[in-house]
Amino acid sequence: MLKFEDVALGSASAFLPATAGAESRFAAGNAFRRVTAEDKRVINSKADLNQLVPFKYKWAWEKYLAACANHWMPQEINMSRDIALWKDPQGLSEDERRLVKRNLGFFVTADSLAANNIVLGTYRHITAPECRQYLLRQAFEEAIHTHAYQYIVESLDLDEAEIFNAYHEVASIRDKDEFLVPFIDALTDPSFTTGTPASDQKLLKSLIVFSCLMEGLFFYVGFVQILALGRQNKMTGAAEQYMYILRDESMHCNFGIDLVNQIKLENPQLWTPAFREELHELFRRAVDLEYRYAEDTMPRGVLGLNAPMFKEYLRFIANRRCQQIGLEQLFAGAQNPFPWMSEMIDLKKERNFFETRVIEYQTGGALSWE
Repeated sequence: MLKFEDVALGSASAFLPATAGAESRFAAGNAFRRVTAEDKRVINSKADLNQLVPFKYKWAWEKYLAACANHWMPQEINMSRDIALWKDPQGLSEDERRLVKRNLGFFVTADSLAANNIVLGTYRHITAPECRQYLLRQAFEEAIHTHAYQYIVESLDLDEAEIFNAYHEVASIRDKDEFLVPFIDALTDPSFTTGTPASDQKLLKSLIVFSCLMEGLFFYVGFVQILALGRQNKMTGAAEQYMYILRDESMHCNFGIDLVNQIKLENPQLWTPAFREELHELFRRAVDLEYRYAEDTMPRGVLGLNAPMFKEYLRFIANRRCQQIGLEQLFAGAQNPFPWMSEMIDLKKERNFFETRVIEYQTGGALSWE
């Protein structure tokens, strides 16, 4: 009869990170030794990945619990007003319609890219079970977001081929995705493993790109635009979904930043001056790409917004992301031209601006009526 011990000892690579071979995990006197918190590391750990406890990274577990409590589904949001407005020839201007379609054109595939990066890349190389637990929840939330954008496209009866192929056919969207793809490819390469300074920096760079630049910068022009429509009582169903997505993505961004800072703490040798300058260049490039996207989505002023306002906003956000991971700020004096966005991100115990539901939606077991 096949015994568990035979499976575990004979195929350790199926249970352990690539950097932790059987010879280190199952050394003499060490076989099946109980895991302690001190054994754990975010990357390059030799501890058993299957043991969630004892906790070392309680912050990751708490974020996982908070994300589960904030569960929502797109079809819960009523899209009838959006449908009526979209069908009305006088309901939205051509510039507003362009903004909505360009917005969806980026987002319908962006969260799929993020999910693929987690499931096929990042998850394989993170060796702290608490962090892996959150990454699984995050991947599920990316699927919910893709569902939400599809639900909006379907509700408005938009040309699905046009919207879903925008990341191939619209230059401002394609350029952003082409910026991201090499960082996905690096981690999804079957031959990639961590354990050397170069490979560990490659992983760290990818984590920074996705937490700080994709989820922490590339999403924000779109969020501002759709939420600005909602503030004018237009496309309120879509805007409500974007509010939930903004809340989720803010947590994704913050988790990624915590992960980056924990890796830095455990591996200070990775944070070299040359590496930091390389990151600064990526931040500058990302700001330029997102500003071009802003210009493309709104070539003329609309909703009280214009593209130059976004240049200041993107610089403000980039400074904030740099500060959060310990980089020098890039854009001196940049200010936030959309202070109302800070209120949108902090959704605690607020009612949304459509007065349709409590915005801090939580699952029944976690909901507190006050």
